[in-house]
Amino acid sequence: MPYLQAGSLQTPCFILDCAELRRSIHGFHEALQSHFRSFAVGYSVKTNSLPYCMSMALAEGCKAEVVSHDEYELARLCGFPIHHIIYNGPMKSKETFLEAVIGGAIVNIETHRELEWLTNLPKDKTFNVGLRLNVNISKISPEDADGDNDNSRFGFSDETDEFKQALKYIEELNNVTLAGLHIHRTAHSRSLRFYRNSIKYACETIKKYNLRLNFFDIGGGYFGIFPNKPTYQDYADTFKQILVQYSLDDLQVIVEPGNALVASCFSFLSEVIDVKHVEPNCWFVTTDGSRNDIDPFFRKSAYITDILTNGANEVVELQHIVGCTCLEYDRLFTIRQKPLLNVGDRILFKNVGAYTMCLTPLFIRYIPNVYAWDKEKFTLVRSKWSPKEFIQKSIIE
Repeated sequence: MPYLQAGSLQTPCFILDCAELRRSIHGFHEALQSHFRSFAVGYSVKTNSLPYCMSMALAEGCKAEVVSHDEYELARLCGFPIHHIIYNGPMKSKETFLEAVIGGAIVNIETHRELEWLTNLPKDKTFNVGLRLNVNISKISPEDADGDNDNSRFGFSDETDEFKQALKYIEELNNVTLAGLHIHRTAHSRSLRFYRNSIKYACETIKKYNLRLNFFDIGGGYFGIFPNKPTYQDYADTFKQILVQYSLDDLQVIVEPGNALVASCFSFLSEVIDVKHVEPNCWFVTTDGSRNDIDPFFRKSAYITDILTNGANEVVELQHIVGCTCLEYDRLFTIRQKPLLNVGDRILFKNVGAYTMCLTPLFIRYIPNVYAWDKEKFTLVRSKWSPKEFIQKSIIE
């Protein structure tokens, strides 16, 4: 993308590089296709729910991976057929759960109430469901654990009798078949070792209960484009290596990459709106963006940035780049021994497509414009919210 042409865009804004999104999707498809006869890539709606991005993912052959009834309905509005939806998480509604199962979606059961809802399915047909297995990283892959007991609140545990009882419940239903196992769990390391160990644990569980399955949903949590990190092909090779050992490589393999697909294809563009000289060797440079926009978890210590300047000033010792909110801690990054920025200069934050847009709060300044860069032009694909959008459906006395 020619970043220097971005001067015409209204800031603050997100920018989607369509070619980069296609590259990521095709990369995972090709890696899985090299090993597996049947596979699916689920676009993680929770990671980036921009409708334009979702419709692109559908066009490029992805399923929609959703984790609530709202996300399920959004996927349907964005054109995903029911059989192109993967339905996970505890926030399913009964209505959408039954519709999804009947319509042929991949539905991975997460809660006890979902087991009970199965009894409401029509009795004259047979339906397929998946079941989520609880994964305790401390026991499965301790080198990748975050602390001494990195357990999970998701899935049915085989350390207790819950997984066994869930299997029994499904087996006793004449019109329901357990067709798949879901093991989504993310380790901070995102290492091949973690996937090797977690898939091995799942395979042992499949063999333990002599399960006859159609699909194996490995979930997400992968690296994307970062150098010296596992590639999509490395992950696919690892999946194959373990599954073939258990004669399970004929299952449909499902992945649900979020960060790996959308982080690199989005940038955030902000503009300098003020420069204050607060100490002899220190300046505060205020932008019209916010840390809320690019780091909603407030965990990052550094960002990948391009500074688009209108002209060089004198070199100064220290500049704090800060956001537009009234929060003292809305500080983005510092630069040292660089020319002082000017009002009107722009800062482009790269690789900010994962979770940022979904978690940006409606705080002080409402959600910004989103532009798509494709075929040598920018297109406004979501307009910023004004107070009119904010107040919609509200009651004013």
